[in-house]
Amino acid sequence: MFFSTNELQHKDTLAIGLFQKSQLSGKAKEMDELLEGRITELLKEGDISSKRNQLSKFFPSPETGIKRIYFVGLGKESDYTFEGAKEVFAHLFKKLHQDKKQAVSVLLDTFIGKDLPAQDAAHALSESCLLATYELQDFKHKTNEPDRFIEFVYATTDHDQAEIQASLKVGEVYGQSVNSARTLVNMPPNMLTSSDLASYAAELAYKYEFEIEILDKEQMEELGMGGILAVNRGSTEPPKLIVLKYQGKEEWTDVIGLVGKGITYDTGGYSLKPRASMVGMKTDMGGSASVLGAMEIIGELRPEQNVIAVIASTDNMISADAMKPDDVIVSLSGKTIEVLNTDAEGRLVLADGVTYAKQHGASVLVDVATLTGGVIVALGNETTGVMTNDDELYAQFKEAAEECGEMIWQLPITEKDKKRVRNSKMADLNNSPGRDGHAIMAGAFIGEFAEDTPWVHLDIAGTATTEKPSCFGPTGATGVMVRSLATFVERFEGKK
Repeated sequence: MFFSTNELQHKDTLAIGLFQKSQLSGKAKEMDELLEGRITELLKEGDISSKRNQLSKFFPSPETGIKRIYFVGLGKESDYTFEGAKEVFAHLFKKLHQDKKQAVSVLLDTFIGKDLPAQDAAHALSESCLLATYELQDFKHKTNEPDRFIEFVYATTDHDQAEIQASLKVGEVYGQSVNSARTLVNMPPNMLTSSDLASYAAELAYKYEFEIEILDKEQMEELGMGGILAVNRGSTEPPKLIVLKYQGKEEWTDVIGLVGKGITYDTGGYSLKPRASMVGMKTDMGGSASVLGAMEIIGELRPEQNVIAVIASTDNMISADAMKPDDVIVSLSGKTIEVLNTDAEGRLVLADGVTYAKQHGASVLVDVATLTGGVIVALGNETTGVMTNDDELYAQFKEAAEECGEMIWQLPITEKDKKRVRNSKMADLNNSPGRDGHAIMAGAFIGEFAEDTPWVHLDIAGTATTEKPSCFGPTGATGVMVRSLATFVERFEGKK
């Protein structure tokens, strides 16, 4: 998709934002004068609306040289925020996509509010355009009719062209990277194995000149990665530990570790999931997709930070050699784990992933995983559950999430919670103390491997997918936390 700040290039289709106020101003007023007061008349007659997210289409007279105008209601200017702008742009571009319009000139200045500068409006425009027009990449037979997508968006503005173009680029990178994560999560499990995920990461590394390391099963055995190896025992697909390093500083210090759960399919193992619960388990690698999406943004925008991304990937299957309840395994950290539930496998691979990130210099950690059904019971499908051992680090991440409009909520980890995961007659830890406080128990378990390293845990089990289409896209994967992770990295101030 092409975003440009050129002057009014495409007069066939225009888009204009309208605030709820008594008189038109700025570019909207200029367009009203060009149309001889027609916009004012349409507003008075109720044929177009300035209410938030309301869309109206108008066909001017041929003499104007304009075929059609889409009016977008922005609501009250006092209530108009960056998130509000993203929402109205999403409604606009979703409609343009449905109408199969391939090019549009957006009068950007009509979408600028007193609390929303031009650069933020430009970012909202390009990010929302890509999110709203995303389509599920399915494998159905296609008709001979070619698909028509929005190809050109011209953001017409009187503001500094270079600054607006830069903001359009940032929004485009954010939107495209979220869509990349969506596509990964939506892929069928037979088409996205651990090896496929590693190949995708290698492509990112080549494109953005990341340092890359992909550990195979033999290397994991040599290192003693008992967590990921135990989960992989039932599979015919080899496991992969995928490591990407981005160095944005001269010295490899203050390293941010991003650790993603990459379970490409989860049967539950011998603690077998019910039939209905097994459908959709291709999305259990959503944490790895979020990390790879964030790395795409980092590769494009090149922040002055150091980042190591670690993805522990396998599927969780059943065979004669699969891990069993009552097994005891030895993790990479040396800590022993009693397996009480083979469906609590994500925390086992994350244990090794977190340890490996620490061994390679991570001074702070953020792990992200579709980890527990318990977080959905607690917080629903709109809010990501968060746990931490460091309030200062959490505050920095929360600020990034709020900036990106991604809802999070902190759950506690108490000393009693820690004692529960340490309660085992056979090992240092157990992987499943019980259903009560399920999400917290999973977080507390991972925290045993973060130890004293400042750490934030994100449980996206409820937010990684959606069953309800919205202005920002269809059902399926959401690409949640891609933007928050990348923004956190960019804004990271280090530990004081």
